[in-house]
Amino acid sequence: MHIPDGFLDAKTCLATGALGAGAIAYGLKKTRMTLARPEVPKMALIGAFIFAAQMLNFPVSGATSGHFLGGALASILFGPAVGVVIMSAVLIVQALVFQDGGLTVLGANIICTGVVGSYVGYGVYRLGVALLRGRATRAVTFFAAWCSIVAASCAVAGLLAWSGTFPLNVALTAMAGWHSLIGIGEGLITALAVAYLAERGVSFEVHSAGKEAPAV
Repeated sequence: MHIPDGFLDAKTCLATGALGAGAIAYGLKKTRMTLARPEVPKMALIGAFIFAAQMLNFPVSGATSGHFLGGALASILFGPAVGVVIMSAVLIVQALVFQDGGLTVLGANIICTGVVGSYVGYGVYRLGVALLRGRATRAVTFFAAWCSIVAASCAVAGLLAWSGTFPLNVALTAMAGWHSLIGIGEGLITALAVAYLAERGVSFEVHSAGKEAPAV
């Protein structure tokens, strides 16, 4: 869901640019504190997977694009702060090298897909695990990923409305409507990827809980 240049006004670009830079700085700090050296290749591998999957996108109402997000996947595996770093790296490379998403709206894309997508996906996942008393299921992972992409699309709609590009109801209908369908694919891919890694003994940490995540 890359926002292109020209769809957000100056105040929104400046505000989201500052917030995006702050989110990256915080994420990098947390990454250094929580990510063990052996996890770095895993982080790079997941980032490459998300990058490749995000390159397959299609227009949504002419204002943005729909595609696999990946924030829930990254945050479930490494924690939301690291998820923001992974998503930001993907977005920066896409904007600079492939012109997929504008440079003036890079902060907005980082906030929506990186911060909102990662933290909402992680929060729903943790809540589901807690309600199921420590057992993560494919259904929990699926729902967390679905919520992450719908929440990110709603954030995009909010920024478009704040900029005066589209009325809020129009932007929400288009973005949330399309992404509730795209979220089905997001949920399936995320659930299958997490289950695949768990079945092959790849451990991942729930950083806020300080313990290994339960098997899917």
